[in-house]
This record gives sequence, C-alpha cells and structure tokens, in this order.
Amino acid sequence: MLTIGQVAAHLGVTVRAVRHYHHKGLLPEPERDASGYRRYGADAVVSLVRIKTLSDAGVPLSRIEELMSASPEQFSAAVSAIDEDLAGQVRELQRRRGRIAELAAGDALFLPPDVVTLLDRLREIGLGPETVHTERDTWILLVARYPGQVPQWARQKTALFEDPAFRQLYLTTDRAAGWDRDDPRLEALADEVNAFGGLRAPDADGVEPILALDALVAVTLMAARTGKPVPAWERLVELCRIRAGTGS
Repeated sequence: MLTIGQVAAHLGVTVRAVRHYHHKGLLPEPERDASGYRRYGADAVVSLVRIKTLSDAGVPLSRIEELMSASPEQFSAAVSAIDEDLAGQVRELQRRRGRIAELAAGDALFLPPDVVTLLDRLREIGLGPETVHTERDTWILLVARYPGQVPQWARQKTALFEDPAFRQLYLTTDRAAGWDRDDPRLEALADEVNAFGGLRAPDADGVEPILALDALVAVTLMAARTGKPVPAWERLVELCRIRAGTGS
C-alpha cells in the first residue's frame, strides 16, 4: 500500500492534484490506517493512471468523471473517439507547421516557383532590395488576376536575363530610381528601352505585355500602381510611352 505522496511521485503528479481528483469525485478517498495515513492500493493506482492519461489528452474533468464509471465497452469506445479527435488535432497542427515553414521560405508563400526563381535571379544580378520588393508586388497582383499565365510569363522573363544587354537595362533602371525627375539621362534610358522593345499597348485582355515579359523593367510601371511612386521611374514611363506612341 502506498501513501498519497508515494503514489503521486510514482505517477508524476502532485499531491495537490490527487487531492483535487478526490474533491471532484474522480477518485474515492481511501480510509486512513491506524497511523492516520491514507493508503492507496493497486486499484487506486490504475484509476489515477487513467485519470492522468485522459487529463493529459485534454479531456475535461467532467467527461473523465463519466468515463470512470463507464462499462469497459463504453470506456473503450470513448477512448477510441478521443484518439480519433487527437489524430485530427495532430493533422491540423501539422498543417499549421507547414504554413509556418512556408513563412520561413519567404516569397514561396505568395508566389509560384517560377516567379520565385525570377526574383532570385534579380537579386543575383545585383538589383536593390526595394526594386526586388516592388517587382514582387507586381507578380503578387498578376498571380491574383492571371494565375494560369503567370508561370509562363515568369519563365520567359527569366530567360531574358541571359542577354547581357537586358541585364544592364534592368540595372540601369534600378539605379535611375535615385535620379531626379528632370535628369537628362532618363531620355537616353528611354531610348535604350525603346530600342530593346519599348512599351506596347495592352492586348485584348487588358494585359500590358511589359508587366509580364517585355524589355522594360516591370517596376517602372508598377511603381505608379502600387502606391510606391518614384518620380524618375514615372518620368521614364512617360518617355517610353511617348516613344511607343501610347502616351503624350
């Protein structure tokens, strides 16, 4: 026979917890022996193991009280139902862990792999963080509107970076963000953009090819559309549109 302290230590609970189970009616209090100690036998230990296991599984004490007086068949069925519920909770936690892991993956949470590859390429060639961020915002909006076309557009645009002239055009446009709106270099840059392919009018679906795969840096257009205007980029867009015959 065990004292309350011995049984509590054996099961890894506190004496206070055992007394709480007595108070809630989950575990009958044993009679005191001649020395004044309550002694716990094997049946009490088995009951405490059940109570602790169910409690650790998140089963409310009120439900545990019902189960402690259930028949073996009822107890077994209830335990199976609890196990099924726990399995569902595990699956949900695994799903949440997956989402947390995606957060750690950065752009992969918001964008398809082909766009992530493109953004990584932009970083590799030396584009500034703000430009890459604005480009990312461009693709987030495009994915929301044209999910089926975006992967192909991103692959096509990534392929353009094999051309040194295109890479240089991107880098120059990135640096142009720090120029004044009236900087004469913008005229020369607009000529380069026009020579490479320039701006074209939207197609029948309203998609401006420049946003997806054309020669000019997508951020020059998106800067004015995402609430992050850059005066030099806005002027560059105006100059490019004049040269393309799509603006005045």
